[in-house]
Amino acid sequence: MIELWHCPDARSFRPLWALEELGLPYELHLLPFPPRVREPAFLEINPLGTIPAMKDGETFMTESAAITQYLVTRHGPSDLAVPVDDPAYGAWLNWLHFGEATLTFPQTLVLRYRRFEPGRAEVAADDYAKWFLSRLRHVDRALDGGAQWLCAGRFTAADISVGYALVLADILELSERFSPAVQAYWERLQARPGFRAAKRAQKMSFAESMRA
Repeated sequence: MIELWHCPDARSFRPLWALEELGLPYELHLLPFPPRVREPAFLEINPLGTIPAMKDGETFMTESAAITQYLVTRHGPSDLAVPVDDPAYGAWLNWLHFGEATLTFPQTLVLRYRRFEPGRAEVAADDYAKWFLSRLRHVDRALDGGAQWLCAGRFTAADISVGYALVLADILELSERFSPAVQAYWERLQARPGFRAAKRAQKMSFAESMRA
């Protein structure tokens, strides 16, 4: 049984969404954010104290994009993965890691200085918001001409990775600045049954934790 340690709408939403898209059985451990402070026992699972953490048998992983790639390749075959002999393989890998390294990174600083430490560095938060939006233009260009998804002509794990960056953008109230193409893409992502199932899973897990 795959185990996933998750905080609502944190980076761990990527592997949660992938698990739902793949239809794999899993056990979800919902934690308060930040878990290293509010759930110290989690450090016994992941000494880094970061989210996500995933166990699959003897495999233990902590990087959201890497876990997503692992799930769709290790537990395939799946259309969420692009094989190495596919011409779109390089684009798929690039988008998969673009979602985390290029899009999510500046948003984490916006989150820190606007939600967790307001007033401390509002100018920095504004600068990183602009940084995120400028890099989001790359997504806009990829969708130019009516493309529905980022690569390979279908929904893949790359869309999960980039899609999470849009989840976080919505939380940070940056989605109102999406271009029409990115807004339409965001709506398609939210309409995915796997996306909706992942949202339900974290909501149900939260409700259960409140009753415990």
